[in-house]
Amino acid sequence: MAKLNQAMKDMIAGELSYIATVDGEGNPDVGPKISMRVLDDEHLIYNEMTGGQTQANINNNGRAIVATANAKALKGFRFGGPAKLYTDGPYYEQAKEWATGKFPVPKAAGIITIEKIWTLDPGPKAGKIFEE
Repeated sequence: MAKLNQAMKDMIAGELSYIATVDGEGNPDVGPKISMRVLDDEHLIYNEMTGGQTQANINNNGRAIVATANAKALKGFRFGGPAKLYTDGPYYEQAKEWATGKFPVPKAAGIITIEKIWTLDPGPKAGKIFEE
């Protein structure tokens, strides 16, 4: 399992993240997740607010990749691993609390376990597994 460092955590907190999934026929889907945030050193959490294609894809195959980048700094990361949606329990309650006063009640709380991290910086390390 890969671990987030402080620079990654700061980037996720300060930039818009996009989640990519794929359906059962191999069709990709990508969408912004304004609610993407760090749960702990090895997990991301987001609020599934629409219950649309991303939710269907995760329910179908349990895989996701999240990309977060700072275009001005030419820095970014891609985080990949299994994803699971929760519609009750502690993760869901945390997602509901996070949304209070800002967003609608979520359809689910999405948890992504980070197995791999890739760098999105331009140059020779672009698209390579992140190594400190």
